[in-house]
Amino acid sequence: MTPAPAADLAARCRPARLVAVVNATPDSFSDGGSCLDPGAAAAHATAHAEAGADALDLGGESTRPGAEPVSAAEELARVLPALRAIRAAGIRLPITVDTAKGAVARAALDAGADGINDVTGGSDPDLLAACAAARCPLVLMHSRGTPKTMQADPRYGGDEAGAVAAALLAARDRAVAAGVAPERIVLDPGIGFAKTAGHNLELLRALPRFDALGHALLVGLSRKRFLGALAGEPDPARRDGLSHLLHAFIAPWCDWLRVHDPAGARAALALAAERP
Repeated sequence: MTPAPAADLAARCRPARLVAVVNATPDSFSDGGSCLDPGAAAAHATAHAEAGADALDLGGESTRPGAEPVSAAEELARVLPALRAIRAAGIRLPITVDTAKGAVARAALDAGADGINDVTGGSDPDLLAACAAARCPLVLMHSRGTPKTMQADPRYGGDEAGAVAAALLAARDRAVAAGVAPERIVLDPGIGFAKTAGHNLELLRALPRFDALGHALLVGLSRKRFLGALAGEPDPARRDGLSHLLHAFIAPWCDWLRVHDPAGARAALALAAERP
């Protein structure tokens, strides 16, 4: 499959393409510690590319529920060597860096990252300025609070989709006011971030509503805790089957699916395309 060029990361394109996770962290919920070494990160990225990923999402700070924050210096010490190692391995897939910090975004873009994935929806004005200056794609995700606090009794007044859509449009407007071109913005409803299992399911049912906002749409549900709660599976690595079942259902309304297992996701999407 031909890799998606960086300029297309924010283009609306169906069926959904796959952005595969590379966690250069010691404490991510699914595979923490597996890619801390730059060589391991490059090997992981190579495996993703060979499995059919269209892009990579590289992170240096865990955002799992309860995670402790890290400094920009620590995040950069994880991300930049991994980014360089991935490129040195010959991987030419577009790479977004998963960060909420302007300093990290700016350094990563200078080092060759193609875009930024911000789980805080552009809370740092310096991050927005860095993306505007680089003219790069920017993923704005919905969340509330911090990883340590976000699962403490989240409430949306009975209209989860409406509240999340309004917050995403407000984030979009902040980014545009900071100079980010609207056509470079990707929206993400933030499955698993400040949401209960019920909220997550309601947001997945409401994806046509998010699709109507007029921006490329990214959804990340792979291996998340609510799937374990629904299926009684405590091991994140054993949640791929249920993840891919939902991937097949939601793909018609998504431009990007953020996944841990691109081979399985690719197979699920191929099978869904052949449904009778």
